[in-house]
Amino acid sequence: MTETPPQKAYFAYLAEGRFMLQRSRASGKHFFYPRVAEPVTGDRDLEWVPASGHGTVYATTVVRTKPPQQPYNVVLVDLDEGPRVMSRIEGMAAESVQIGMRVKARIGEQDGQAILLFDATQQTGSLS
Repeated sequence: MTETPPQKAYFAYLAEGRFMLQRSRASGKHFFYPRVAEPVTGDRDLEWVPASGHGTVYATTVVRTKPPQQPYNVVLVDLDEGPRVMSRIEGMAAESVQIGMRVKARIGEQDGQAILLFDATQQTGSLS
């Protein structure tokens, strides 16, 4: 039986509507981007587990495009499980995204492919 490459498995889970992360059975650490071995240790006894989807914006930038397209943001999000992922936050002006903002993952679609997106779970003015 042929094993599915990790990146292919990740996108297959997204296509099913599931946001999954890899975790080392030995250390219990989650990581991202999908790979065949745990970073640093090289442990290959890995499992796929559901991600909570909750996280905090670590960094953000606004990408300005030519009109009539609207600017959009690119964010780095620190997931509550530990890994950092790159994505976008939708449902608000790109300039309104702030570092420290809490977000929740959801699966969207772009060019017929399932992708990971985020929505803000707290209003911009309510950061502590």
